[in-house]
Amino acid sequence: MALRIDATKNKGRGVFATTRISAGELIERAPVHVVSKALGCYIEKIFLADYLFWWGDELALPFGHFILYNHSYSPNALFVIRLDDLIIELVALRDIGAGEEILFNYNGDPKNDQPVWFEVKE
Repeated sequence: MALRIDATKNKGRGVFATTRISAGELIERAPVHVVSKALGCYIEKIFLADYLFWWGDELALPFGHFILYNHSYSPNALFVIRLDDLIIELVALRDIGAGEEILFNYNGDPKNDQPVWFEVKE
């Protein structure tokens, strides 16, 4: 799967498909580094706090492109947490065209419209 990082209209950088991705296709599988909640209070003071995922009762920092995927309430992808494998996966919810930005809902559930911790720019 070929992905590219590029500027977006109003969100800074984002991750884009360079080829068509079919619904249900695995976009990325990335390892994570688990961080204890005890250290989380220190991480929250730096920019990395925005990129942490809940990992059971702890927090995890994903590698790969995960810190560059943008949020959307109308996502075209879904992240799947594999706790025991220390892996996070991104799967296409629908067909994604070449050149289209890959987006997931930061709340986890693609249909969850609860506010996130920043102003959303669609």
